[in-house]
Amino acid sequence: MPDIFGMPVAVLLGQVLLGLINGSFYALLSLGLAIIFGMLNVINFAHGAFYMFGAFVTWMVMSWLGLSYWPALVVVPIVVGAFGAAIERLFLKRLYQVDHLYSLLFTFGLALVMEGLFRHVFGSAGKPYPVPQELTGVLKLGFMFLPVYRGWVIIAALLVCVATWLVIEKTRLGAYLRAATENPSLVQAFGINVPLMLTITYGFCVGLAGFAGVLAAPIYQVSPGMGSNLIIIVFAVVVIGGMGSIGGAILTGLSLGVIEGLTKTFYPSASSIVIFIVMVIVLMLRPAGLFGREA
Repeated sequence: MPDIFGMPVAVLLGQVLLGLINGSFYALLSLGLAIIFGMLNVINFAHGAFYMFGAFVTWMVMSWLGLSYWPALVVVPIVVGAFGAAIERLFLKRLYQVDHLYSLLFTFGLALVMEGLFRHVFGSAGKPYPVPQELTGVLKLGFMFLPVYRGWVIIAALLVCVATWLVIEKTRLGAYLRAATENPSLVQAFGINVPLMLTITYGFCVGLAGFAGVLAAPIYQVSPGMGSNLIIIVFAVVVIGGMGSIGGAILTGLSLGVIEGLTKTFYPSASSIVIFIVMVIVLMLRPAGLFGREA
């Protein structure tokens, strides 16, 4: 294959594909954050902790209950989502009408408590989680060998992101959700239980973080700090895409994963900060984000 900027095309294509893997996690997590902020006006700093919670629940149901990967892919997001719905019912619903700072402080404190509890119980070392037998092996793509499981991660994340976008933007349920955030009193006057809808929305978005945790468990070490290591990057993704923009969160997450992967090829020392450099540039040119609406 020919070279581009002195770099073999095969290497560049490989980095793009590897970047899409990270971008898949960025997209899944930033999607949930964007929906929670757009629908509930809550800055959910605990989203990384729910991602970590999902990975640990995956490890626990496999190690303690003997559950295989495929049932865990369904059960774990439900468990994490139900926990998130309980948090919303007990605490967050009291913060909707006050300044965003209160929900930020509450969710930040919740993240610290969750991470501290898991570190106390399981320690700081990572827990191993094997790749499911059906997804072992590699795919020969011509320019690289791609582990089957990592290809599955990209496909699963894209399917879930697109399905979520379609539900929010193209269905009656999504229309009700959007209307409930704009004028909850009017929607409730039509007999729709708005508080229940908000609880389900928060639980579903937290469940997305749990789903990302299931996908991440066989790739990364399952550890209490895995969420806090990622949440700052995910917040940057949401800001770049536009706070509350669902499509923006998906596209920006995938794109920034690719940009990060390419940066590792051309200038490795900048790969850890390239997303924040992009964020600064975007905010200077378009403060509402790439896909956000001006206030």
